[in-house]
Amino acid sequence: MAGVSAVHPRVSFAELCRWPDDGRQYELYDGEVIVVPAPIPRHQRVGINVVSVLREYEQRTGGLVFYAPFDVVLTEYDVVQPDVVFFRAERRDLIDMMRPTRVPPDLAVEVSSPSTERRDRGRKMELLARFGVPEYWIIDPIGNLLEIYQLQSASDILAAVVGEKDHVESPTLAGLSFEAVRLFQE
Repeated sequence: MAGVSAVHPRVSFAELCRWPDDGRQYELYDGEVIVVPAPIPRHQRVGINVVSVLREYEQRTGGLVFYAPFDVVLTEYDVVQPDVVFFRAERRDLIDMMRPTRVPPDLAVEVSSPSTERRDRGRKMELLARFGVPEYWIIDPIGNLLEIYQLQSASDILAAVVGEKDHVESPTLAGLSFEAVRLFQE
């Protein structure tokens, strides 16, 4: 008798939208459903600080900042929820405020946690690079470090590692500059 293998069907974003609300957040990687765990308080505080910095930048430049949960639908089978995303002013008209976003952001930010770090540095980073996200930040809220990755030739290259006492300058968002300590304040 032949062996039976488990089948894990691909789930599309349209199918995911029809699921009953169970209070969880999900991402899709080539149709594979990944549950996104709720963040711990330190993660939340750092995320709020990122939003604050980017909100100031938004007000100066006319861009748009959003924070999780916020679906970025790259394809029907690839949907991510970065902790924070930013869209430059000249791409603002691509965002329909009444529908899920179907364009990649100009900046995606992940506040890393033990349960998501591997995916943040692996599948998510690769997917965002494949869809042309020019800048990606991974923030370590325990070690108070910010890693800035810049897209070059379809892959992300580490552009800078910034400690809490350092100054941050975005390599792709003109005029985005601040003291890193702002990210790590409680």
